[in-house]
Amino acid sequence: MDTTNSSDIPPVSETTFYILVSLAHGPLHGYAIAKEVKALSKNRVILSVSTLYTTLKRLLEDGWIERVGEDLEPDDAGRPRKVYTLTERGEFIIGAEKKRLRTLLALVQTRTVGEEK
Repeated sequence: MDTTNSSDIPPVSETTFYILVSLAHGPLHGYAIAKEVKALSKNRVILSVSTLYTTLKRLLEDGWIERVGEDLEPDDAGRPRKVYTLTERGEFIIGAEKKRLRTLLALVQTRTVGEEK
């Protein structure tokens, strides 16, 4: 288990957060992750192939996700699709980010600045 204090973890980027959350319900291949991010963000975040795979590479290196095999159905070019899942560390990061966002939301709810009309 990770012994890092959640307050020691810097905020994650929106792209990273969406990718991690897309994997919260189980393993997905890259294209499915991109589709899930698009759906979760209500079409606000659309990942380019470059951004997706650069971020996945970093998440693998950081130990937040891991490869768990290949999808049975190959991509359009006939290559096997790599499947990714969250690690225990990745789940911890999502929890830390949820805590950070709740703290920020609680703060802004006590202020009248920026009220929507």
